Amino acid sequence: TMRVLRATSAEHLSLSVSLQMFLVALSFAYFAKALSGSYMKSTITQLERRFDIPSYLIGVIDGSFEIGNLLVIAFVSYFGAKLHRPKIIAIGCLLMSLGTFLIALPHFIIGRYKFETSIRSSVNSSSNLSPCPVSSGVPATASSTTAGPSSGCEHESRLSMWIYVFLGNILRGIGETPVQPLGISYIDDHALEENAAFYIGCVQTISVIGPVFGYLLGSICAKIYVDIGFVNMESISITPGDARWVGAWWLGYLIAGLITLLSAVPFWFLPKSLPLPERRCFFLHILTISDYMDQKTHFLFLLYFLPTLRSLLGNPVYSLYLCITIIQFNSLIGMVTYKPKYIEQHYGQSASKANFLMGVINIPAVALGMFSGGVIMKKFKLSIMGAAKFALGTSLLGYFLSLFFFAMGCENASVAGITRSYNGTESLYKEDKYLLASCNTICDCPRRNWDPVCGENGLTYISPCLAGCRTSHGSGMDTVFEQCSCVAVGNHTASAGQCSNRDSCHRVFPYFLALSVITSFIISLGGTPGYMLLIRCIRPQLKSLALGFHTLTTRTLAGIPAPIYFGAIIDTTCLKWGQKKCGGRGACRIYNTTAYRNVRVVTCERVGIPVPKKKKKCKAAKSTWSILRSFNQLFLKFANNYYFIYLYKSLSGFSWQKCPFVLGKICLFRATDFYQ
Repeated sequence: TMRVLRATSAEHLSLSVSLQMFLVALSFAYFAKALSGSYMKSTITQLERRFDIPSYLIGVIDGSFEIGNLLVIAFVSYFGAKLHRPKIIAIGCLLMSLGTFLIALPHFIIGRYKFETSIRSSVNSSSNLSPCPVSSGVPATASSTTAGPSSGCEHESRLSMWIYVFLGNILRGIGETPVQPLGISYIDDHALEENAAFYIGCVQTISVIGPVFGYLLGSICAKIYVDIGFVNMESISITPGDARWVGAWWLGYLIAGLITLLSAVPFWFLPKSLPLPERRCFFLHILTISDYMDQKTHFLFLLYFLPTLRSLLGNPVYSLYLCITIIQFNSLIGMVTYKPKYIEQHYGQSASKANFLMGVINIPAVALGMFSGGVIMKKFKLSIMGAAKFALGTSLLGYFLSLFFFAMGCENASVAGITRSYNGTESLYKEDKYLLASCNTICDCPRRNWDPVCGENGLTYISPCLAGCRTSHGSGMDTVFEQCSCVAVGNHTASAGQCSNRDSCHRVFPYFLALSVITSFIISLGGTPGYMLLIRCIRPQLKSLALGFHTLTTRTLAGIPAPIYFGAIIDTTCLKWGQKKCGGRGACRIYNTTAYRNVRVVTCERVGIPVPKKKKKCKAAKSTWSILRSFNQLFLKFANNYYFIYLYKSLSGFSWQKCPFVLGKICLFRATDFYQ
């Protein structure tokens, strides 16, 4: 008896140690994927400027992660559970790491970053040439506004470097696919029932910490110049707050890729399966290992899947909840993706500060809101009606508070020929011809370059040439332009960089942050009750199908299109586009802040959660159950003589109530004769 007890104790100890190792490894993998995902969002403005692409293409890159995920989710969910799950997760982490390294690859093959500048140094002197080349007297034409192709364009035009970022993000999405379904199912299979929920909760908590570090990493890298170590920083005439500044975006991807690579190592040393714990519930879902039965179940799955899905969508609460969450996810993804960019462009903050604020303030507020929503749900024992009302109330309150963002606006930056006339009158100009004035017609100025200077009169000019400046001295950020004919005050001088005289922005920015945190917290409060509403309003037999279909539709209809059309809408508010090295439109340099604010507030508003009219359980259509009832005896005839041998996750199959499901649990049974 003592030997048996010792053997049992040793077995339980081995199970506990192996499971704990898996928990630590999975938590680290969750942290790594969350960190790299949030870092991607923190670099969108850096990628825009480095590759000279508009916001909608950044949306395409961001949505490519979901594309990669959806490409293999069916294969991984169905076949991955039958294979060595820890090693499949390890392969996924390796793919994520490879994709992250691929994103950083363009930095090492594209060459040094050359931002737009009008400063030209003479060959035999340290002094600068005149920023105002004398006009030949020929009227300016469209051809004179566009600089000719630079050297190296033949190589650069053959391939857009952002394609590597796009492909790398797809690879990240493919690699991330097995981590959650196979990892959670492994814990659920081998942990005691009373501990499984706690373990899964710990892992999910780590995934909330990851974005904090991701945005902080983005903040640090955004401060560092993109070509640090390869250029003389004293010669750089732009600062982190400049619209042309590009931080060391590639450095963060190398760090994130290394962390993800390390997260793959422990999974190679974990066993395929652990001894099943005692008191495991064996009556979840049934599938025999008979080849004949496999053919029958797949045929019957296809036969009854559509009627069951039609029954599920016939549930008015579920259908309405699905539609509303698609809208909510669209607004949420669009807001999160472009919020750092909004803080930069609207309030004149640097990318580093915007990312820091996202990581330190906004992300913790969302996490605290979701946790608090679960606590409220448990403390007050909210029913389905209570959960719906609570979620609706938080959404309406968040919607109401969001309206105050309309009042937290900034005036447009004062730029001559774009938002102001040359005599200082406020007006919006969308044509390049307004960049010319009598004070700069003597100069043959390119009108598409963005190299802003700040005049003594507080007005920004998009280049020293268009400010009418004749001479300059100094270097880098200390460059001073003199004899500027368009600066009609003081010494007629201008300094490098945009004027920072938007005092109202600095005053209103703290209030924007406070309101942003409050609305994020309040809206997140309804997240957990809303999710419980989804689970409780459907029959248990349809739960797996409902959750799987909900995940599929939100990713397809929100995760992929939202960043693209949000970016396209943002592009419509651009007032001045930069110019690519080889000609053509580059990244946006300045936005109409009023239009940008209105677009963001309107498109990012959320709607509420449906409230059932009566306090009753949600029921699916009875026709489906009458169809499935005829299947019971046929299925049971093949399942009567089988013992349980294994539990795993699958994409499709039949529940023990004989209902088709997706992303559910399956128990394998073996014939009784095997044990006799």
